[in-house]
Amino acid sequence: MRILSGAAAERQVTRLANRGYEFAAIEPNVRRIVEDVRRNGDRALRRYAEKWDGLAARDLFLVPESELEAAAGLVTPKLRASLKQAAANIRRFCRWQQLKGWTRKTAGLSLHSVGCYVPGGRHPLVSTLLMTVIPAQVAGVSEIRVVSPNPQVEVLAAAFLLGIRSVYRVGGAQAIAALAYGTRSIPRVDKIVGPGNQFVTIAKKLVAFDCAIDFLAGPTEALILGSAGRPDFIAADLVAQAEHDPAVIPVFITTSQRLADSVRRHVIQCGASNRTAAEAIRRHGVVLLASSRKEAIDWANRIAPEHITVERRDLPFLQNAGSIFVGDYSAQAAGDYASGPNHVLPTAGVARFRGGLTVMDFVKIITVQEVSKRGLQRLRRTITNLAETEGLRAHAESIYARCSDA
Repeated sequence: MRILSGAAAERQVTRLANRGYEFAAIEPNVRRIVEDVRRNGDRALRRYAEKWDGLAARDLFLVPESELEAAAGLVTPKLRASLKQAAANIRRFCRWQQLKGWTRKTAGLSLHSVGCYVPGGRHPLVSTLLMTVIPAQVAGVSEIRVVSPNPQVEVLAAAFLLGIRSVYRVGGAQAIAALAYGTRSIPRVDKIVGPGNQFVTIAKKLVAFDCAIDFLAGPTEALILGSAGRPDFIAADLVAQAEHDPAVIPVFITTSQRLADSVRRHVIQCGASNRTAAEAIRRHGVVLLASSRKEAIDWANRIAPEHITVERRDLPFLQNAGSIFVGDYSAQAAGDYASGPNHVLPTAGVARFRGGLTVMDFVKIITVQEVSKRGLQRLRRTITNLAETEGLRAHAESIYARCSDA
């Protein structure tokens, strides 16, 4: 983990601020998969699912409800209790996000159907299921479909406990295509949410004109900003996020040389026993030594990280971040699992213009207007002047026709 200052630190901030998605090499392959599923439906989907998702030849895509219920009985009481507490906190936070008091001017309608992508892998990502399903439920989405490659029993149990009965054993680009366009086995949805690997991300990009998506999510980013605090806590958060993937970007920004040195030592020591974290730290870990608090905050805003931990005094100055954690005891892992705010967050600088997944991602705002005769009379001159300026005479005539008896 390098410590950079001066011009070298400024160059690193510029590189991080300009980071993006490098998908060109595999996008043609993903495009072929998406188009194959779009044209050939279940036949193509099954071929890919048996090849990559662990789907057996006899398996249906849809997990039977009896298997979901059995899974809920197989997981440990400790996991069931943890799922229930995390779900309660996430649900309460989502309810705080619901629209209130807007009915006189706008109507917020929930989407009809949503597809939630839960990544596969070595371990069951039950938290991603909670984070994508619960805000959709709170928003009032009536049809929620979960797709996951070879879902493990813990994922099935979590789905059952949340009341989800549409869980499909497919993943990757083929699952995104199935959700976007529909097959005989998997009905199409209005929107797809949830993180995934590069194939999933590219597929979401390719279907985005035909089916809404949340955003494109890349490797995790963890930034900690501060010139005080416990170096072991700071290092623990950086290592915790780094264990997601060797491509994770762990960054510490400080004005204190002493703290920079101490955090670097703790990160190297703490991450040594975790191969994935150690690789991420070696490849991307950096400590940026700022010359002033103002410069440190400016760097953080330019980087626009997925996660950022700050001191309370710096909170008012943060403009760009996926999720903000304040103080020593707001561990970033708390947000990953159970404190309530969502862990599906923007990466690669997308936090410059949006935050993480919320209830609002599952609601569409439809404006409703009813203009009285008197109201139209008051607007007549403005509307007709603008319409005629734009050369849209029929627009103006539609107003004159209604106001001709005035």
